[in-house]
Amino acid sequence: MVRSSRGEVSPGLWRREAGTVVRRAGALPERATDSGAVVAEFRIVPAPTEWAQHAHRLHELVWVRGGTLTSRVGDRVFTVFEGHGLWMPAGVVHAGRATEGARFHSAFFAPDRTPFAFGEPKAIAMTPLLVSLLTHLSRTDLAEAARLRAEAVVFDVIEPSEHELALRLPGDPRIDAIAEALLDDPADGRSLEEWARLLGTSDRTITRAFRQSTGLSFAQWRQMLRVHRALMLLSDGFDVMSVSERLGYAQPSSFIAAFRRVMGTTPGAFSGAVTASGDVRNPVSGGENAGLSA
Repeated sequence: MVRSSRGEVSPGLWRREAGTVVRRAGALPERATDSGAVVAEFRIVPAPTEWAQHAHRLHELVWVRGGTLTSRVGDRVFTVFEGHGLWMPAGVVHAGRATEGARFHSAFFAPDRTPFAFGEPKAIAMTPLLVSLLTHLSRTDLAEAARLRAEAVVFDVIEPSEHELALRLPGDPRIDAIAEALLDDPADGRSLEEWARLLGTSDRTITRAFRQSTGLSFAQWRQMLRVHRALMLLSDGFDVMSVSERLGYAQPSSFIAAFRRVMGTTPGAFSGAVTASGDVRNPVSGGENAGLSA
């Protein structure tokens, strides 16, 4: 859990915003006990919504349109955005948060009738074919033969995504104060040297701790965290200038460059690529996690 400076505990990354709906757990659909291997459904999230830590007896695949979903699994935080989904194995404890207005989709897979298994959370490529099949399976009037045919194709086409936007939280007492401060306020611009003086340590120690616990440098980790936050803000309808200011960038060009390094596209293109879809309140695109520069 992340405890903000306001004292509120949030299962996601960020300080809990006003109007957030907090739910104890994501309930399984009523049809999850039927004979089919896959049960799909969708719903609109009318307000920012958090789900407390929970686990399912079924595998779960979630994806969103017109918003983002942030899922916390142990020391990792995944951000799910347009074009990508997240596979959550049965029994894995997780928590989550969806942005207001997101069209939230989920599909549940019976472990004993699913001919494959991902042993850990995994980003999934939500191809048009896979989305169409799962949308088809969300119908309640399918004959058993039709359902079985569709499920068989789902099993054939579901594939991990080549791009996964995940942030590992340090969990290291030497730098936990830095991580907590940045999670609470991603715009915190204190330098490595300033943090070293504040914590009574050396910048070399901080650098080594970030590398050992997250695989990233301090600057890379902060950049990745800001991109996670940027996705949520862009999905909520904030423009590039406003997001840049909220994340502490001196110039919008610096934010655009940092976003492009991680996502492989600009924030403007990301937030505007699917405006023609009509039913999406906060349009987002299927950007890619292109990795971080050294």
